[in-house]
Amino acid sequence: MHVIAGSSTRQPASSPWAPTLETARLHLVPPAVADLEDAAAMWAHPAVYGMIGGRPFTREEVWQRLLRYIGHWHLLGYGTWTIRARQDGAYLGSVGLMLSRRATIPSFEDEVEAGWTLVPHAHGQGYAREALGAMLTWADANGIAPVLCIIDDANLPSIRLAERCGFRPAGTVQYREQPVRLFRREKPPVPPLMEL
Repeated sequence: MHVIAGSSTRQPASSPWAPTLETARLHLVPPAVADLEDAAAMWAHPAVYGMIGGRPFTREEVWQRLLRYIGHWHLLGYGTWTIRARQDGAYLGSVGLMLSRRATIPSFEDEVEAGWTLVPHAHGQGYAREALGAMLTWADANGIAPVLCIIDDANLPSIRLAERCGFRPAGTVQYREQPVRLFRREKPPVPPLMEL
């Protein structure tokens, strides 16, 4: 993963408030107002909302989500990236960090939460792992730890991905009157310095 100045053709080349990350196949770019239509189409697809919320998100809700993504960067110094294919700049989804202040029981409202969502045609191709890995590398380098995530029991691909990326089961929380699994990732230990 590299932090770069350039970006895809549909995004600004750089941002004063959020870095652009690059992986072998992806650009993780700051969220932009121009993402609205792509994001609205993604959040209206059953393969996406079926595991996150259980109902399609309205365009208005996606707009509010996009504003939250942008606001996180301005207010907290971390946030969500838009995922775009390096090859052609195609919109693939989002990955990021947030202080969600979810009303869960028990509460984890002061903890940083990770989230990721990809368009259906990008599922099963390793893009989520690549994007999440880049985001977590950035978080580790910037002292953002621990990081939590919540995942529905039925979302086995996301559970496996979280565990491959260092998240460990941390119990269950109630969210919107439903139980969801909680995962926690501590910052990886710093390897000891080699003696010369």
